[in-house]
Amino acid sequence: MKEKEVIELHCETALNRLKRRFPYQWDLNIYRGCHHGCIYCYAIYSHDYLGSDNYYKDIYVKTNIIEKLEKQLSHPDWKREIINIGGVSDSYQPVEKEYKLMPEVLKLLIKYKTPAIISTKSNLIIRDYELIDELSRITCINIASTITTTNEGLRRIIESGSSSSEERFAMLKLFRNTNASVGLHVMPIIPYLTDDYDDLNSLFSMAKDSDVHYVLTGTLYLRGKTRKQFLNFIENKYPCLSKCYESLYKTGGANKLYKDSLYKIVNELRARYSLSSNYSSIINQKLKR
Repeated sequence: MKEKEVIELHCETALNRLKRRFPYQWDLNIYRGCHHGCIYCYAIYSHDYLGSDNYYKDIYVKTNIIEKLEKQLSHPDWKREIINIGGVSDSYQPVEKEYKLMPEVLKLLIKYKTPAIISTKSNLIIRDYELIDELSRITCINIASTITTTNEGLRRIIESGSSSSEERFAMLKLFRNTNASVGLHVMPIIPYLTDDYDDLNSLFSMAKDSDVHYVLTGTLYLRGKTRKQFLNFIENKYPCLSKCYESLYKTGGANKLYKDSLYKIVNELRARYSLSSNYSSIINQKLKR
């Protein structure tokens, strides 16, 4: 089996403009590839552009990204729009312990008073608590974590390199002591694995205990390389579910009957724990402070 490999490269630009306009307009990815090993990852296709077929083991580090980022943020035309950090690869994955690029990114955001959104499955972000706290007192910063299950045995199977769900909830609770908006992303909800009532109830209950500002939910979507990888995983690990997935996923998304039933439960839990889904509104309110 191939060992994990870290490859250094230079990027032409740090920020990439996105087509959508809200709640964020720019993407910043300091790494390509991810050691968290999420079996459902939608971004594995992105390694095609790098000539690699192993998103989980070939990790590319943009070693000049701080220089490129400052060039963009210091430009007279920069309008301090929201930057989404780590939309393709988690910025706090294990390789960040060595390269320590995120503290330098945060220092630039502070210097140029630039708002940002950070979503991570790692409690390594706590290392940068003071910088994030400082940024939160200058402009809008949103800290979120994607947590798919409270079942640790299952978590180790479907996202083996991530921090435990308990650690991630503790991280969210800690960042509520800052001025940052804090959110939970229950994404994706995986049919037949993470969609039972008890697991969802536990996620919403812990979100309430962590005092998050919002909870976003979304069902598993399967297309391209992700579809092939995930269905192979089901065939190998949970063969009894293969025909269920074949029936449920005729297209990229689960069928309407399943989603209607699932979101009835999700909405009941959201109401029970008084947890908002209005992510954009919360961020917009922070921007208008």
